[in-house]
Amino acid sequence: MSKKAIIIGSGIAGLASSVRLAAKGFEVEVFEANSYPGGKLSEIQLGAYRFDAGPSLFTLPEQVEELFRLAGKNPKDHFEYQKLDIACHYFWEDGKQIKAFADINQFAEEVETKLGEPASHVRKALKNSAFIYENLSPLFMHRSLHQFSTWTNAQALKSYLKMGKLGIFSTMNQANEALFENPKMVQLFNRYATYNGSDPYQTPATLNIIPHLEFNRGAYFPKKGMHDITQSIYKLAKSMGVQFHFNSKVEEILIDKGKAVGIIVSGEEKKADLVINNMDMVNAYKSLLKKQKQPKRLLNQPKSSSALIFYWGIKKEFKQLGLHNILFSENYKAEFEHIFEKGSIYQDPTVYINITSVCKPDDAPEGSMNWFTMINVPNNQGQDWDQLIQEAKKNIISKVNRVLQTDIESLIEVEEILDPRTIESKTSSAQGALYGNSSNNKFAAFLRHANYSSSIKNLFFCGGSVHPGGGIPLSLLSAKIMIGFIK
Repeated sequence: MSKKAIIIGSGIAGLASSVRLAAKGFEVEVFEANSYPGGKLSEIQLGAYRFDAGPSLFTLPEQVEELFRLAGKNPKDHFEYQKLDIACHYFWEDGKQIKAFADINQFAEEVETKLGEPASHVRKALKNSAFIYENLSPLFMHRSLHQFSTWTNAQALKSYLKMGKLGIFSTMNQANEALFENPKMVQLFNRYATYNGSDPYQTPATLNIIPHLEFNRGAYFPKKGMHDITQSIYKLAKSMGVQFHFNSKVEEILIDKGKAVGIIVSGEEKKADLVINNMDMVNAYKSLLKKQKQPKRLLNQPKSSSALIFYWGIKKEFKQLGLHNILFSENYKAEFEHIFEKGSIYQDPTVYINITSVCKPDDAPEGSMNWFTMINVPNNQGQDWDQLIQEAKKNIISKVNRVLQTDIESLIEVEEILDPRTIESKTSSAQGALYGNSSNNKFAAFLRHANYSSSIKNLFFCGGSVHPGGGIPLSLLSAKIMIGFIK
């Protein structure tokens, strides 16, 4: 008789875990509080406009493809994506614009031509990023940091000899200032701290690993939109016999004699041989494991930033915009001080605009665009969000109008807003933080919860709030690392 596994939450890591467990012969049931799978990786339909609700950048597609191969299927028959020729369009208030071409030499030449930054500096930055990835990803991304063997294998021993070159002892901003001459390029490469909700003026330079994924490995777009990552894995899981229960909020993880034996949902006990928690780790301990000893040091770690998103249907096409667009703040340091020190929103925020209709025209009516308009904001600490949102919207519109020489407010046909409060309520993310704990110190990677419980047998953890971190690739890898502990 096959063993039974229960998964709490159908975020991307929960979905990946269900596939991996089914492939190992487990009987799998997934319990999800929402009426849909995917967690943050969901979609919104506003009239004739469709929006990917959450994560908008897709890297390391092989992590998705691997799930189909585990099931003996050809990924291309179920999930299609394309590589982007331009990773991002960047705009500054003084009229400067550059395109971050996927071709590194083309990008380097673009930077030299438009900003006067030597092309060699760009190549060196991306070479450094690749070096960090090659030496740290086997430790931090593909293995558990909570196992002694991780620190004693041959790869780890080689990395110890290169510690000084891996950015552990300086901040991301310090490393970028030492490399680039033009402050705009420092700002551009500092932006990668936001990929895991951190501050480039505090986070270690090891996070300069991130550009490697976008440039050296490539940025991609699923042909049916980011939501197809969710849908394709969900359909795969169902085809493997995984049972999904939606609108089913788990109330407690059942523990008997130091072992996880099931859950309580809708007042009913559901027994299992093991339990996997894909819910935010902090809220899981506070609500599902409140009778158990709390890992206070991990629970009390500072949280990452959150987001304020305006989903706008725009009645016009802007030819200068691509899939990913950044309109930079004039004072980046002040922006991050407001987010992480003042718990507020800077008056001149950096604006990110994701427009999937550029690649998928049916996401907006002809002659129109679907703008996912986002700024980084602090996590929810009880601020007056209604007031902050009102001020932020005014400042975003003003910035867009200045940079794009338009009157954007008159072009907004439909609107929906997502803020830290609704992020928390929809996804159970503690304080609405997008990536769990922040990475604003050199020890942050070691202060993430392991992919298993050290005190409760048969209880495992996956998702962006535990090791190795937030975002689609790391969440998928969290499921892979976790499965390695299940026999």
